[in-house]
Amino acid sequence: MPKTPALQEVIDAAEELWPHSLAESWDAVGLVAGRRDAPVAKIHFAVDPVSAVVDEACDAGAGLLITHHPLLLRGVTSVDASDPKGAVVHRLIESGCALLTAHTNGDSAVGGVNDVLAEILGLRDQEPLKPAEEGLTEEGLGRIGSLEPGMPLGEFASRVFGALPSVAGGVRVAGDQDAFVQRIALCGGAGDSLITAAHDAGADVYITGDLRHHPASEARERARGGRPYLIDVSHFASEWLWLPAAAQALDRVLSERGYEVEVAVSGINTDPWDFVLTPG
Repeated sequence: MPKTPALQEVIDAAEELWPHSLAESWDAVGLVAGRRDAPVAKIHFAVDPVSAVVDEACDAGAGLLITHHPLLLRGVTSVDASDPKGAVVHRLIESGCALLTAHTNGDSAVGGVNDVLAEILGLRDQEPLKPAEEGLTEEGLGRIGSLEPGMPLGEFASRVFGALPSVAGGVRVAGDQDAFVQRIALCGGAGDSLITAAHDAGADVYITGDLRHHPASEARERARGGRPYLIDVSHFASEWLWLPAAAQALDRVLSERGYEVEVAVSGINTDPWDFVLTPG
């Protein structure tokens, strides 16, 4: 007969999927709030621990909210409820809902953010752009793989656009839309730090979010108008795709251990932009 897990047992299952050791040194992952012996019958997944998402999880009676982005990435000295982050902490505690973060460990893990994005876009034989210092050879930041068959950049950009949740910013592309592309590099979230790695790996195009002006401009200068071309997507959208797969994977691990939980994925769009104006 399946039983309800305690929070610690869910944390143990999450550790199997998204090991803490894969997190970058600057990151803040793991348990943020919650009693480890509390029962968890409902688990909610989301990208951002913003107030609307926390309210959604708490109103649904979730015992645990798992988010990709950390709530307290930088040090704090107060969780005063008049502050937005403090208010989130109070709402979670008062509602009996724990908060767990799987950020760069969720990016690097097998079956994590980048593997899911690569699979959805149809890449084969993918490998990390920046292999993990400790862990499996398949683990690390970013992915690069092959598109079979290849296609024009404009057509591939349309595929990327169609695969992502609809957000105001859409998709931006730097490169000749008729250029043939087949070797694809990507990094969910903000990945302009891996542009050089994409270049060195021989990528025809590099997909990531939050591409800043100077790194993008410098990359295009180095490429002299050639490869790798760039596709800039929404940070939120590129990572939301992981949530259904993550929820399914955690549910499977818990089920294998004899536990039964109800798992839900938030449908709230937490991309910060509401509309965009474009020429013409």
